Amino acid sequence: MKSKVVLWSAVADVLCIVIFVAIGRKNHDEGEVASGIFHVAAPFLIAAVAGWSASQAWKKPIELRTGAIVWLTTIVLGMVLRHFVFDDGTATAFIIVATVFLCAFLNGWRAIARKRLSSH
Repeated sequence: MKSKVVLWSAVADVLCIVIFVAIGRKNHDEGEVASGIFHVAAPFLIAAVAGWSASQAWKKPIELRTGAIVWLTTIVLGMVLRHFVFDDGTATAFIIVATVFLCAFLNGWRAIARKRLSSH
């Protein structure tokens, strides 16, 4: 059971990031080509892996603390990587939208999972 929760938690985090990027690209008429989505998502996916490592998410993947660490690491390190490594923009509006969206999604699915698992 635990290994399934860890696997699905990792999948959920990746999906949250990819959905965020896909919606953003669609809203800015940048297309939905997989390579474009991957290019924009890459710094945030790398940062999410760092967040998983920092929080040791595999131990308690749906805990509030885990979600907070994964989210903050994904935003902060993701923006740093996006700016300095991927040479992409980090406009204030983008940072705000990314912060709010990823907070809601990365922590939201965890809250739903905790509620569902605690009722069983």
